[in-house]
Amino acid sequence: MTSEAAAEPKPRARRSTNPKGDYYWLRSFIAGGVAGCCAKTTIAPLDRVKILLQAQNPHYKNLGVFSTLRAVPQKEGILGLYKGNGAMMVRIFPYGAIQFVAFENYKRLLRIKMGISGHIHQLMAGSMAGVTAVICTYPLDMVRARLAYQVKGYHSYTGIGHAFHSIYVKEGGFLGFYRGLTPTLLGMIPYAGLSFFTYDNLKTLGLKHFPATLGQPSSDNPNVLVLKPHVNLLCGGFAGLIAQTASYPLDVTRRRMQLSGVLPNSEKFRSPIKTLKFVYKQYGIRRGLYRGLSLNYIRCVPSQAVSFTTYELMRQVLHLN
Repeated sequence: MTSEAAAEPKPRARRSTNPKGDYYWLRSFIAGGVAGCCAKTTIAPLDRVKILLQAQNPHYKNLGVFSTLRAVPQKEGILGLYKGNGAMMVRIFPYGAIQFVAFENYKRLLRIKMGISGHIHQLMAGSMAGVTAVICTYPLDMVRARLAYQVKGYHSYTGIGHAFHSIYVKEGGFLGFYRGLTPTLLGMIPYAGLSFFTYDNLKTLGLKHFPATLGQPSSDNPNVLVLKPHVNLLCGGFAGLIAQTASYPLDVTRRRMQLSGVLPNSEKFRSPIKTLKFVYKQYGIRRGLYRGLSLNYIRCVPSQAVSFTTYELMRQVLHLN
């Protein structure tokens, strides 16, 4: 005779209610990737102009930011402002995804595993996240810079695939894709560190001291307080402004090294120090190391504002809070 306990049906295994068990990592990855794509699409025309000015493109070298913004559509059509943006989207989705996911994981690692907390904890996590994202996506950034530098009627590359093949064959194989990596990493350490540090602190201080004015309950978890969208935009924009100012000369160095294969005096761009010296001696500080900075201010504020705000919104949409 079967016992009552044996006769009872076995209870079904309950599905975990822990959001981190339900593809949490994948949802975080998607949130970061969408944030990066939205941010870069917003400022794609300004990015194209920045590259043309930084590298002293002969077709636009005597023009300023706004003059170049007017000249590019006249010479190349309106789509000329988006040249290289296809390669940018291929790069920026994994870049944004890796950066945001890595930041959250590095914060946890530094705090729990290594016992590091406070301001240094946020700076280190941001810098490490930026470095990780750059190393993983740098070849795509190299190709995007080469495509954006081209002017209509003077093309060296017919597309993304052709650019990859040409760089690999003519510029030292795989290592050719990482030309300019050192100044990029040196610039990314203060840029990403200060960007995440500034935004995180503004967010924390705002929600701590002015929760009713600056905050609102998260749509996916009413127990979590998040910044209102317009406050997020302001905090993200200010974070980008601080970070870009500190790292801009290294960004100019990176672009010069990336484009050395198509620039005259390419032998002078073989190392970060040589490149910095050449740009400084040839053009000085304002017209060399900080050339295009006014454009950078215009582009970095909306870029970082949109990036952080979109990421926070995607966290709610994908139930990450």
